[in-house]
Amino acid sequence: MWYEANPAQKGLWVLDQVEQLRPTSLIPTVMEFTGDVDHDLLVAAVRRVLGRHPALRSLFRLDIEHRRIEYRTDGAPAEAGFIDAAAEGWSREELERLVELLCYTPFDLGTEAPVRAEVIRLEQSTLLVLTVHHIVCDGWSRSLLMAEIAAVYRASAAGLEPVLSSPPHPSEVVTMLAADELADRLPDVVERLAGAPIAVDVPFRRDTDDTSLAGATLATRFDEELTEALLAAAGEEGCTPFMAGVALLAGTLARTGGQRDFLFAFGWPGRSDPAVAEAIGMFMNTVMIRVSLDDTTTWRELLRTARISAMEAFMDGDVPLDAVTAALKPERDAIWPPLSAVLVNMAEVPKDMELAPGVVGRLQPLPSLHMKYDLGLFVCLNEESGRRRLELSVDYTQALYARDSVAGFLSDLRRSALSLSHSLEETVSDPSATAVDVSTPEARIELVRSLWKEILKIDEVADDASFFDVGGDSLLLIVLVERLTQTSGRALKTMDIFRAGTVRGHAELLAAPAAGAAAGSGGSARDRLIGAVRAGGQG
Repeated sequence: MWYEANPAQKGLWVLDQVEQLRPTSLIPTVMEFTGDVDHDLLVAAVRRVLGRHPALRSLFRLDIEHRRIEYRTDGAPAEAGFIDAAAEGWSREELERLVELLCYTPFDLGTEAPVRAEVIRLEQSTLLVLTVHHIVCDGWSRSLLMAEIAAVYRASAAGLEPVLSSPPHPSEVVTMLAADELADRLPDVVERLAGAPIAVDVPFRRDTDDTSLAGATLATRFDEELTEALLAAAGEEGCTPFMAGVALLAGTLARTGGQRDFLFAFGWPGRSDPAVAEAIGMFMNTVMIRVSLDDTTTWRELLRTARISAMEAFMDGDVPLDAVTAALKPERDAIWPPLSAVLVNMAEVPKDMELAPGVVGRLQPLPSLHMKYDLGLFVCLNEESGRRRLELSVDYTQALYARDSVAGFLSDLRRSALSLSHSLEETVSDPSATAVDVSTPEARIELVRSLWKEILKIDEVADDASFFDVGGDSLLLIVLVERLTQTSGRALKTMDIFRAGTVRGHAELLAAPAAGAAAGSGGSARDRLIGAVRAGGQG
């Protein structure tokens, strides 16, 4: 039986028809396990989980007569294989190429299951590489799949039958408005977004004819003190960490450029109904968050605007993006992105997978990145060891943005966070928060001198005097690090400032570039992919 695809799936099917965009719709996951893994048991657990969910057996087609994208769920179960790379003598280069191909080789959505998995035994560890097409899986579903694989493994290892709920059929999960309801709701969404510039003016975006979608990631993690101060300030206006991230993004772009009205894309999970919380499939929707400000807007007002705008967007999570796009931009000139090319999201990071005591799988960095958006800001609140640290990571298209420029933007975001947490009544566009020129030795020396005088409350300071000899202490050193970071745009480390010790030494640290902180034709599809690696071909 054929079922009509939901609006998000229709959009993803269209993207899959454009060769360059096909890898951008894949969701790859690489987990590395340490400890004594039972490989047969792990492969069996993966096969069982992937085979039992109807969405993961979907095959898609275009029904030309009725002009609709549709799918059925009686396809063959996904391939899940095992490679003993240690015993077979796979080289490091072969393994790297294998993982790359497993992660980003497109699926034939009409003839093969839209998911693949491979368990790979290495000398000292085991890899699980799982790749799912976005058309049948969202970030929420991926986390469910990884947790279910671990649960099945643990139960099987104990000789027990795993307790698993009956998976719903994706056609039973409805997260988008029906046509009659859409007619009533769409005008309100359009009114909320109308007049906002579709494009986001990112000041450091470069003009280029390069259409490559290759991406990279940089990240910065706030210390515990700044995190707590920022969250406390945001909490005064009822803002979540995500809403605070939206405010920081809009505020920073406004401080560094001329735009004051922004549309940001956001992935709404579509899981507000508890009945579908455990469903595997593609049920999310892309919604638009509009944030506007002017030169008199304070951080408190911007937080309030971000909270209200985010809540409005969440409430519109069941309005299909294509309907919004058609109403706002009928002259649509690109398949993707239909509206804003800047994304802001909470980071969706799968938890560690514990298979047995001492056998734990941890998420590994992906071999490469294929960008669907020009720029993406991801917000993550890390609570390891009971200490909260806010992390901001930026995914960026390398053809459009230089690494140093993105690193500088992360420093700008950090300065915005410092300003916001220092005073909610400060105007966002406060010119005193603008980074100063540190391009010459003289400018760097003058900046450091002025900050020493400000912090130590002294009138004169020698360039070779020790910070601690002229009245500094450990607390004032931390203040100096924050002020140097705020005014210079450089991500400075406390120990580096401590060791440098003098005005001249600190000025030399500012001379370094701004840097982000870290962050064949026969056989089955699996046979062709693995054969391509061993043969050194392109797959």
